[in-house]
Amino acid sequence: MKEILSGNEAIARGAYEAGVKVACAYPGTPSTEILENTIRYQEIDSSWATNEKVALEVGIGASFVGARSLVTMKHVGVNVAADPLFTLSYTGVNGGLLLICADDPELHSSQNEQDSRNYAKFAKIPMLEPADSQECLEFTKLAYEISERHDTPVMLRTTTRISHSKSVVTLGERVAAVAEPKLARNAAKFVMLPGNARGRHYVVEDRITTLSKEGCSMAINRMELRDKKIGVITAGISYQHVREALPEASVLKLGMVFPLPFDLIREFASKVDKLYVVEELDAFIEDQVKAIGIPVTGKEIISLCGELTPGRVRKAFGLPENAQGTVEKLPGRPPNMCPGCPHRGVFYTLKQLNAYVSGDIGCYTLGFMPPLSAMDTCVCMGASIGMATGASKVLSPEERKKVVAVIGDSTFLHTGINGLMDMVYNKGAATVIILDNRITAMTGRQENPGSGHTLMSEPTNAIDFPMLCQAIGVKNIRTINPLDLDECQRVISEEMERPETSVIITDKPCVLIKKEGVFTPGKPLAVAEDSCIGCRACLKIGCPAIEWVPTSGKKGQAKIDPLLCNGCDVCRQLCKFSAIQEAK
Repeated sequence: MKEILSGNEAIARGAYEAGVKVACAYPGTPSTEILENTIRYQEIDSSWATNEKVALEVGIGASFVGARSLVTMKHVGVNVAADPLFTLSYTGVNGGLLLICADDPELHSSQNEQDSRNYAKFAKIPMLEPADSQECLEFTKLAYEISERHDTPVMLRTTTRISHSKSVVTLGERVAAVAEPKLARNAAKFVMLPGNARGRHYVVEDRITTLSKEGCSMAINRMELRDKKIGVITAGISYQHVREALPEASVLKLGMVFPLPFDLIREFASKVDKLYVVEELDAFIEDQVKAIGIPVTGKEIISLCGELTPGRVRKAFGLPENAQGTVEKLPGRPPNMCPGCPHRGVFYTLKQLNAYVSGDIGCYTLGFMPPLSAMDTCVCMGASIGMATGASKVLSPEERKKVVAVIGDSTFLHTGINGLMDMVYNKGAATVIILDNRITAMTGRQENPGSGHTLMSEPTNAIDFPMLCQAIGVKNIRTINPLDLDECQRVISEEMERPETSVIITDKPCVLIKKEGVFTPGKPLAVAEDSCIGCRACLKIGCPAIEWVPTSGKKGQAKIDPLLCNGCDVCRQLCKFSAIQEAK
């Protein structure tokens, strides 16, 4: 049977066909949809973890007792999971373990553009890189064979275009021969004390040498000989761009990008006049080819930054960038918080109080955008609280009062909780605002330990944030309605005056949550034309439901789109002339 699947959907299907029993992840674009599709298969226990490190540890535990496990995350998530990942390379596996890392060239939804292939080389773990959805499925299944045959975790790298592009995929059946999990003790292999780890290091080095040799005969690494004047080594989505941009060129398509099949590369190089490497981001393949003494051109013509397109590849080779003619670009649309977003009032208040906002990763990062312009830093998941502690340590008492850390509920549970413990323990003096909207909103409204439901939609314990903060040792904890601007102004300004740690928890769900009883929209609002004087106060919150329309003889008026407005009431509180009322 054939279906049209995205790369992420195909990976989920491949995991099912490979006999995977456990799948665990922390949501992150562009990897999120993998776990959202594994839940279609009852044979796979799928779950959202609190962070990527925990997700990998869940996968390791399942592997050690003999089950095949799948762990997925975006590229920056591998940073969080790096601690167990490097030691897992030493221990090896029992049941096969596959780690999907989804890179984001061009930073479509990320804070950096790191190249995860470097992790494979650093941790000495084999890495596969598919070029379409069919390969996503096939490489996923192959990864488990490699994992168990060579006693190693395997990484599979995707990029945004592979994750989200769709193509025809031939489906197979689930394997029936995977052994049932059972307890098996092997302390010499799985207890990484120095005495055991020393011996396992030799295993790791031998494994990489063996895989490099085997790679020369793997079907996923193949030569496509055409015009021998130009030979291109490439992998992943770059292969598709090369085939479109340079259809006559000879190509060495690599399906395994670490370790590289060096003998196959030497053979290919001997068959072409001029050798190139076309790859996104780092010169990962290029540097290794040069290291074995083969002249090759790569980053001299291909950028180290951003993603490739067929046009960019053509331009790099001195050809017209677009052989089909220029396509008119669409106008840009800046990102914005949704109409009625419960975060909007908080950031408006912080702007009015001239707070120095130590920000974090989530929907609320959009508080940085004009007209709110109320975020001063954003580095990584959970960093806001630790950075606020650091700033409070060195600022004058008057300046310190301005420091406010802002973090979402899911991000707080991901890695922010450690920062709050440190702030209390080391007597940091800053205000922390936990934006509890009951969901992991930015990546598509996934459940988290504060939402009360699992990925499998099963009811579960929901974290009580005030009690959690109290257990950490926070003495000053307050809960507010973020849509009440007077309450926001009063409580936040009071807590900013405290000379010690304080926590404010906002208590409003994401407006996009569709579960009954969680979010109830209010009545849409409208602007009374005869009352609006065109002061533009309502525009200061940056709500997409409010637009500005020119009027004859006036400087213009606000207008509220009733299809977008959900009656949050924030704009009405800003209007001093009572021009905003419930729509009739």
